[in-house]
Amino acid sequence: MKIDFRNETLAELATPALAVWGFEDAPAASGTAQELPEGTRALLDELRQSGELTGKLYETTLVHRPAGLAAKVLLIMGAGKEAKFNYSVLGRLAGAAVRALRARSVHSATWVLGGKHRGPQAVEALVEGAIVADYDADSYRSDRSLEKRIDEFRLAGAGEAASDDERGAAERGRIIAEAQNFTRDLVNEPSNRMTPTLLALQARDMAAQFGLDCRALGPTEIKRLKMGAFWAVGQGSEEEPRLIVLRYLPEGAPAAPVIGLVGKGVTFDTGGISIKPAADMHEMKTDMAGGATMLGVMRAVAQLKPNLRVMAVIPATENMPSGKAYKPGDVITSMSGKTIEVLNTDAEGRLALADSLTYAQQQGATVLIDAATLTSAVTIALGNITTGVFGWNKEWVKRVLASADAVGDKMWELPVDDDYRDLYKSAIADLANVGGRYGGAITAAMFVGEFAGDTPWVHLDIAGTRWSNEDKPYLAKGPTGNPVRTLVHLLTHFVA
Repeated sequence: MKIDFRNETLAELATPALAVWGFEDAPAASGTAQELPEGTRALLDELRQSGELTGKLYETTLVHRPAGLAAKVLLIMGAGKEAKFNYSVLGRLAGAAVRALRARSVHSATWVLGGKHRGPQAVEALVEGAIVADYDADSYRSDRSLEKRIDEFRLAGAGEAASDDERGAAERGRIIAEAQNFTRDLVNEPSNRMTPTLLALQARDMAAQFGLDCRALGPTEIKRLKMGAFWAVGQGSEEEPRLIVLRYLPEGAPAAPVIGLVGKGVTFDTGGISIKPAADMHEMKTDMAGGATMLGVMRAVAQLKPNLRVMAVIPATENMPSGKAYKPGDVITSMSGKTIEVLNTDAEGRLALADSLTYAQQQGATVLIDAATLTSAVTIALGNITTGVFGWNKEWVKRVLASADAVGDKMWELPVDDDYRDLYKSAIADLANVGGRYGGAITAAMFVGEFAGDTPWVHLDIAGTRWSNEDKPYLAKGPTGNPVRTLVHLLTHFVA
């Protein structure tokens, strides 16, 4: 999608579609609708009085050949209640406009900037929202229509030229949105086209394009490192595991902190010997969404260039049943030396993360943040709307939650407490890999946290939020790319 700015007055601006917005109860006299010429606003007021235009959130009203404008059509977006309006809503409005217009085979849209609702933050949100909305998880459909895309998204200053800060914000929004869509592409790939080896190749190609250091450790190196927990998960598959490691190490960056991003990369999860039910097992191609998230974050970081050292560690493997697979009752030794009794082979993500956290620490990480489709239990607690957040270090939990709030990602902190430790004790090993039916998201997170030790650590359980099962006005059904934007914001706004 091409992003640029237009400086003409709105009356003179020739465009296939011009988009404005207004608040509920005053849709013709608020938001950017009030930037329109008087004759156009009079028409909008007639629509309001007739009840056709209400300003309710994501309402779309299309006017052909609008009076007082050179635009072919005018799209009026409802922005909902003014008290609930923020930059996140603004970005989603742009996304909803993009999806509404492209459904009508419009290829070029112009969004009006105006009054107090412009500036770098507004521009960044608008560009992100537009690019993320112009995405569909339909790459394998033979009837895929590439014609239903917005080729150009223009920002109209209503006669006022864009500032350098606004132009910079547009570029930043483009980088972040494209990184989120890159993550969505990876998550959407079927497992026969996204094996651990192929995921490592995707990481290598992305790293080469954007100047990151990338290595993919294979079976020999994984065994030499004594990553017994990670190896156990993948030993039942014909596909070899890969430990993908990317580094962003800018010259002159402080020696600390070094942020270690760890993402679960199980490219398909059958559950292993503790096999899952057949219903919905196809969704387990998305069990690598945590790893895909970290690849998307690194893609953005490489372009935005924060003065901060960052590494990503992604354990990529399959969890398959076979004569070689690990079994319930096995005892395995992790890279840290801790022993683990396997009570359920479908609790595999925490094993892969355990060794990856240890490896990241050995490679110099002083802060650990992991993302994983770790438990169905978190969806019972928070549904498919909110990401569960856990961590020993409250300072870093607060940092993550603040970044989530800044970009509009919904996250909620769930407890970690010593009283839960009894639930995943083992009678024959240091730890058991499951903690029983109750508090499953908590005990899973705490199990992972055992391998962080005293290092500040935050865990994001994205099992519910990595995928949307329905189309939304601003987002297509399918992979969401959560929580790429939160982590990019965290890293690019870091203050020691």
